[in-house]
Amino acid sequence: MIWLLITFSKEYTTVITYPVNYNNIAQDKLLQESPIKKIDLSITATGFKILRAKLNTKKINIEASNLRKKSASKFYILPKNQITKIQKQLLNGIVIQEILQDTIFLNLGVLTSKKVALKPQVNITYHIGYDLLDELIITPDSIVISGPEDQLNSITHLNLSPLNLKGVKASFTKEVSILKSKNQKNLKFKDTKVTITGKVDKFTEGTVKVPFIIKNLPEDTDLTILTDNVEIVYVVALSNFAKVSEASFIIECDYAMAVKNDVGYLIPKITTDVDFIKNIKIIPSKIDFLIQK
Repeated sequence: MIWLLITFSKEYTTVITYPVNYNNIAQDKLLQESPIKKIDLSITATGFKILRAKLNTKKINIEASNLRKKSASKFYILPKNQITKIQKQLLNGIVIQEILQDTIFLNLGVLTSKKVALKPQVNITYHIGYDLLDELIITPDSIVISGPEDQLNSITHLNLSPLNLKGVKASFTKEVSILKSKNQKNLKFKDTKVTITGKVDKFTEGTVKVPFIIKNLPEDTDLTILTDNVEIVYVVALSNFAKVSEASFIIECDYAMAVKNDVGYLIPKITTDVDFIKNIKIIPSKIDFLIQK
């Protein structure tokens, strides 16, 4: 015991490895790769202090606010210039003799920002008779990302994690993550998650008879047609069914197209756009005519 006390009371010079933390990197700069995570210090202390230091090697803070520049993206720190600050972070009684790392290099990129769109990956099947009322809503539909300019230039959009739903018959709101690939690990995202919302309703089929208009008909030409109306077959959500009427559709037949194609029939086309009506079908699809002379 006496021998141990005498031995550990003596001073020794040895090397201790400390983990490091880099403080105060400029806000417009971003590490593009990890710098060294440990430094080796040659120190002098009693055996007791050395043992205590090796059992509890706390992180040493390295100041990175005033960097020296080697190239466009490569900067470096001279640890010996911070020996006084590092000394103050060690246990009392431990004296630094030398910092074995002469230079620490940091690979930094200029931090810029860019707004990019989010691309959903959606696979949804609906219960029979049900469907979306409107397009899916993504909130937000784009985000601001920050990172090295050379990485941002190649990014046109970001993918969202897949959303798979089956047998849907009610409106939904689901949260999904924004995917970050391995080569985007240095980028900072303002948001990491978004919501996808879909309004779902039950759909039904409806029909309505609508008169049609013949356009581009010369004043000196009279046509004989067998009907003045066409039947419109459509699919609409139950919540919008009462909104549909004859006035919802304007049907036109272009006589000039019949002349151009040298055919004896007109093709009815819908010239109005009602966004809540789906799968519109016109019956008949051709209207025969005779020219009166």
